[in-house]
This record gives sequence, C-alpha cells and structure tokens, in this order.
Amino acid sequence: MGPCKVSSQCRRFPSRWQNVRAAALLITLSAVLVPAEAGPPSGAFPRQDLIRALKHLEQTLGFRRTKSFSHLSDKSAASYRCYYTGRLELPESYLGLQLKQGTKDGCALDPEKYDVFFYPIEAVGNGKSPVTTSLQRDSTERLLAVVAHEDFHSSAGKLPATITEPATTLVGLLTASELAREELGPDSDVYRNLSREPELFLRKAERVARYHAKLGKLYAGVRSGEVSPAEALAQKEKLFEEIQEECKAITAAPKSFNKCLSANNNAGLAFDMTYAKYYPLMYELYLALGQDLKATVRATKEALAVRSEPEALRRLQNLIKERGGHVAAATQVLLHEHEAAERNSDCLGHNVELPRLVGIESFHLG
Repeated sequence: MGPCKVSSQCRRFPSRWQNVRAAALLITLSAVLVPAEAGPPSGAFPRQDLIRALKHLEQTLGFRRTKSFSHLSDKSAASYRCYYTGRLELPESYLGLQLKQGTKDGCALDPEKYDVFFYPIEAVGNGKSPVTTSLQRDSTERLLAVVAHEDFHSSAGKLPATITEPATTLVGLLTASELAREELGPDSDVYRNLSREPELFLRKAERVARYHAKLGKLYAGVRSGEVSPAEALAQKEKLFEEIQEECKAITAAPKSFNKCLSANNNAGLAFDMTYAKYYPLMYELYLALGQDLKATVRATKEALAVRSEPEALRRLQNLIKERGGHVAAATQVLLHEHEAAERNSDCLGHNVELPRLVGIESFHLG
C-alpha cells in the first residue's frame, strides 16, 4: 500500500454518497484484502490448476457457480478506491465511509482533514473477476482465500455487508484450507498455515471490535461536549499507537490476511469492522456444527436467505442453540430490542428506527 497523494484542491464528497452501498457490496475481504506479507507463490501445483481444483471443491460444497478467476489480467488491480472519513468520525462499517476513485499513485485527499484508506483492489465479487497480477504474485494461501471468499459472495445473498462479509470471510478461509489439505496434503506448509487462519481472524476480530468501541466512545464524548477536539485527537493518537503495538506483538502472523488494520486510522478501523462485527457469531456456528465445512456452508446460506439482517442473526443464533452452542446474553438482549421495535413499527403502521446491533465486543472470543 502506498502513501496517499496530498492535494489541497480535494473536494469533500457528501457524507452519504449514494453509490457507497452498491460499490461496497463488491468488496473483497477486509483485513484479508490487504496482503499480510506478500511473497513468492508456494506449493508444487500451477496456480491455475489450484484455482480449477478450488472451483470444483466449491461446487461440491454448494457454492453458486461463477466465471471469476478463469483467466489472467495484465492489470495490477481491479480498481483503486479511496475510503475516507473525518478525523473524529468512526462509522460502523465501510458502508458509512465516504468513497472516491483513486489512481495507482494514491488518493487526492488531504490527510490533515481526513483519515484515508487507499485500497488497490485485487478482486471483486462480481462473478467475472480475473486474476490480477497482484493477486497472482501473492502467496498461495492468500490466492486461495481471496478466490473462495469472492466466489462465496455469489451465494451469500444481498443482505448488508456487516453480515455477509463475516460469512464470506469464514467460509472462504475454511474452503481454502480444505482445498490445501486435499491438493497439497496435510503436511504441506500451505495447509498448516491456512488451517489456523480462521482462529487467527477471530483474534483479529476481537481486537478490531475492542478498539472500535473505545474510539467510538471517545468521539461520542466530543459530540456531547465532554471532550475537546484537541484532547480527543491526542487520545486517538495514543489508541492507534496501542493498536499498532498489539499488532506488532503478534508472532503467529497470518498468511492470507493482514494481522494489522487495513489503515491505522478511523477509515481502516471502520473498514475492518465490517468483517469483524459478526465474525465471532459465524465462528460459533462453525463450532456448533462440529467444524463440518459442508454443514457450515449449508447453514450459512440458509441463515442469509432472508430479507433483513436481524432475521439472519436470529436464524444464526437459533441454529447455534439447536446444536448446543452458546450465544452471548448481551447479543440476545439486542435481538429482543429489535423484535420489540419491529412490533412497535407494525402496530404504529410506520417506520420506526431500529436499535443498531453493535454488540460484538461482548462476544466471548477465547
């Protein structure tokens, strides 16, 4: 990732840009989309043969067929995006970030005014994405995880990204790991690396959620007048330094995603929160199903085949309970609040703003 190009002529986009939601639905995995440590491809199989084998495995697991990753591209990135937000603003996900098109050289945004995440996208989940040169150069672990993640987007429905991205992240990592076991062998480095990635991402999800809550509380203090902007900026700097230090202390570095934030600022934290928010709930489903990949894919598709995020969350929790798993009490309280608000809306005959589900920091992540 390169530094952003600074421009004093940058124009601020509306805080709710109309195209953000549509564009965001095509995003690749959060923290997974920023390569951890790019290196030469590993494994004895040609890359295209591995992708074909992965596509075959996806079909047996119940993925919807796509035409993605069937050919190479001479482009380094599928797109260059600039996600940004205010220096004392922290959206709940990338859906709340402002977005403008960048170039290979970066973003024409003033870092003194905005927190910026420059994102050269390697792949998008549009059903026909090629293998870009940057993805082709990545490690085998990352290549497999990205392809499986993007391909599962076609089966994950059209719910908000806060529920579909954690689902595609977990299923993508599990599928990549299974492919490595089948094709490269259980003793291969690629399989050993990928087999631990789902749990490593669980740890990252906890860290992202914890600091998202801390910084969200800090910025709320600014809005209420309890904290001055100058004091908030000083505290913000310390918190992001803490995040970076925690990240550097991680010795079991993942191979398919970045152990640190996509960008060490509000934009990067909000972006990664999209993938982290309900990842623990998805992981709990996987455990409740006896770590059975095919059963997890089937249950995930069933849970997401609904019209709203609250309904999908209820389905996920019911599936976990039916299998003897545990769902955090705080999350159950939030769902009861949603149900009460929905009943009030039905009774009043007009829309009522539902309480926002932001309880990931209360999940037990181990």
